[in-house]
Amino acid sequence: MKCTVMGAGAWGTALASLLSENGHEVMLWAFEPDVSESINATRENRRFLAGVSLHPELRATSSIEQACAGAEFVLFAPPSHVMRHVAAQSARWVAPSATVAVASKGIERERLALMTEVVEQEIPGRAIVALSGPSFALEVANHQPTAVVAASNEPAAALLTQQTLSTSVFRVYTQRDVVGVELGGALKNVMAVATGIADGLQLGFNARAALITRGLAEMTRLGVKLGADPATFAGLAGIGDLVLTCTGSLSRNRAVGLEIGRGATLSEVLQGKETVAEGVATTESARALAEREGVDMPIIDAVHRVLFERKPARWALVELMTRDLRGEHE
Repeated sequence: MKCTVMGAGAWGTALASLLSENGHEVMLWAFEPDVSESINATRENRRFLAGVSLHPELRATSSIEQACAGAEFVLFAPPSHVMRHVAAQSARWVAPSATVAVASKGIERERLALMTEVVEQEIPGRAIVALSGPSFALEVANHQPTAVVAASNEPAAALLTQQTLSTSVFRVYTQRDVVGVELGGALKNVMAVATGIADGLQLGFNARAALITRGLAEMTRLGVKLGADPATFAGLAGIGDLVLTCTGSLSRNRAVGLEIGRGATLSEVLQGKETVAEGVATTESARALAEREGVDMPIIDAVHRVLFERKPARWALVELMTRDLRGEHE
């Protein structure tokens, strides 16, 4: 098929190269002209995925019209905070018959919308698929075994996404729980910041395990309130992505938490960083979403106090440990 990937960060670039390897005609849209120039001239995204040789047939552009025109499969992978702008700019060029997949993970701060909801609002009338799961871009680009989930209310669209992306080392499962898959991908980034903080404080493996487990409980609680299937959080887009992001050395969100746990401020951690740690922005939107829905999410609250209210990290975690005692499943 003729495929488009909107967003040439590490994840978008890795997926675009994978699509090219599958024999598709792929155009990768990059906001930054130097990125598209680098990919076309050297087969490398030197800015966001340095050191990885991309498929020789992959082409890049900074023109949205050139990227989207005629594409049968359009995959969005920009940072979540610019998703609405990128989708709105693309709308007139995305064919009515195109299948649209969304690989970005986050919750819009202003409207508290999931990424598929943002795209559906800006590009109505297309089949929309959420793509999520435990997947570091560098490992996907280097052909290391990976399994993810494609979720859609339209089974045919999920199946097409599965068939379009799957390779011998990149396995795609399908399901219908879009809300659960999206929330799992977004909220795990906040939990990774929390576990990074705990690791930075050298609180040990017990604390890390407790944060991951209780974080999963919080994610499931909010998901169920919003209509998600609790079983989704026991799958790839839930516990799978959560464990990877909370423990993997390639996790940008865990790295942010690690530096904060060691005493840095949020502004110091983010200064000069070009890549996005989605967990920072998602902490604000997740907290607002939990408040709107009346769902208790103490780990999200604790991370928010540390990142945005200048609460000492150690005291925020002490507060978590000294909350009122209760049953595990309350």
